[in-house]
Amino acid sequence: MHKEELLTRIRQTGIVPVLRAPSQSLGMQLAEAIVAGGIDILEVTMTVPGAIEIIAQLRKERPELLVGAGTVLNPETAQACIDEGAQFIVSPALNIATIETCLKANVLIFPGALTPTEILTAWQAGGDVIKVFPASAMGGASYLKSIKAPFPQIQLIPTGGVSLTTAKDFLAAGAIALGVGADLCDPNALAQGRPDRITEIARAYRQIVVETQT
Repeated sequence: MHKEELLTRIRQTGIVPVLRAPSQSLGMQLAEAIVAGGIDILEVTMTVPGAIEIIAQLRKERPELLVGAGTVLNPETAQACIDEGAQFIVSPALNIATIETCLKANVLIFPGALTPTEILTAWQAGGDVIKVFPASAMGGASYLKSIKAPFPQIQLIPTGGVSLTTAKDFLAAGAIALGVGADLCDPNALAQGRPDRITEIARAYRQIVVETQT
């Protein structure tokens, strides 16, 4: 699948779950609970023990999903994830060498940036979509709308502060999709034996996206 096809799918799904968990097994359970709610994209962060193995397992067992790697801080980690099948790479910060690695591999790269200068630099360096992080620290949806005014050509995914309450506003402000962390990917729900709670929240996020797109 080509980059543009993958980006179209990300726009359609509208939600990129930022998967964090204290163990590899809980990470897999969290992934299954999210997918059951109708979200077919997963960003497995490098803070999860065995994260690269989770990516490899998901790519092998669930080829219908779009699986990427998150919290990637350097080109070496990016390459290791790509080697195991990661279809997109996400970073919380701007690292030019990581962007170059992804461009060479023809893999989607979502570098992190916050200020207008960082966002423009990340895009000019080859970022396919810029992860605006932490979006809430700069004013949330109103900040994203302000950024889109001078940079309408730059595709943005806000992360940090995205919730069921703010999701609609972020999409209306011009986000192509939303990076959703703890509000959706709650390992405590799994620890309490409530994966259904995560699935319910996933469905709620998808409903917001559907309503925004119609």
